[in-house]
Amino acid sequence: MDRPSHIIRSNAKINLCLRITDQLPNGYHTLSTIFQEIDLHDIITFTPSGKYILSCSDPNIPCDGSNLCSKAYMEMKQLAPQTPNWHIHLQKTIPVGAGLGGGSSNAATVIKFLNEQWELGLNEQQLIRKAAKIGADVAFFIHGKTQGAERIGDQLIPLKLPRQFTLLLICPAIHISTKWAYQQFNLTKRKEGYKFQDVFESGKIQWSLFENQFESVVFSTYPEIGNIKTLLIKEGAQYAGLSGSGSTVFGIFKNRNNAEHARKAFDRHTTFISTPIS
Repeated sequence: MDRPSHIIRSNAKINLCLRITDQLPNGYHTLSTIFQEIDLHDIITFTPSGKYILSCSDPNIPCDGSNLCSKAYMEMKQLAPQTPNWHIHLQKTIPVGAGLGGGSSNAATVIKFLNEQWELGLNEQQLIRKAAKIGADVAFFIHGKTQGAERIGDQLIPLKLPRQFTLLLICPAIHISTKWAYQQFNLTKRKEGYKFQDVFESGKIQWSLFENQFESVVFSTYPEIGNIKTLLIKEGAQYAGLSGSGSTVFGIFKNRNNAEHARKAFDRHTTFISTPIS
């Protein structure tokens, strides 16, 4: 019997907050952040194939061995070299290099799909360890939802989002290298990590405790991104911040109507309205 194709959503994330806590001897920085999965998503289609193929709707995305999906596929294939292959097609909606974790999410979707289809039987912790080999953000997407992250982003703590809200995402046409952002950060400004229980205290979100330390680096070099945050607050956002090292800036609104109204102020940028997955 022919194997069917499978169509799966691959969700984005934002960093609700982010502090840089130190630097390891190998050069990697440690951080303290809250990852939040959101319903903005790519579509991944898995079609049976005689050999592994990766294709993408965005011609600027490489579909060779450098793609995180290919790395994830080869990592899983080591466990089951004789299993049937798949053609993976990425239908991209999540902007690339915008701090929304699209590539990492795609790779995690591949890992979870292959574990099921190839009947590998890996549990969630084993999948997380596999994903962490591909990238720290990939590990987050195995479970998704709301998680605190420490160390290089691979030490994950599941959290309960105390209340829902609506997100307005502003995505300027600027690509920011995470490596560059870390290189620009002055380590004398590092901070202690978040106490996650304080951030989500008594069923509320303590937005006054939230910050993203990349903002000082990014906004000084790209003031137009800083202006987006300022305008989001002016348009009524309860909180606004950079996601990861950017360039996406998000605003937190109580409901979709408020977010839709604020969206009109950003018609020269790509924008999305999204909600958290919890």
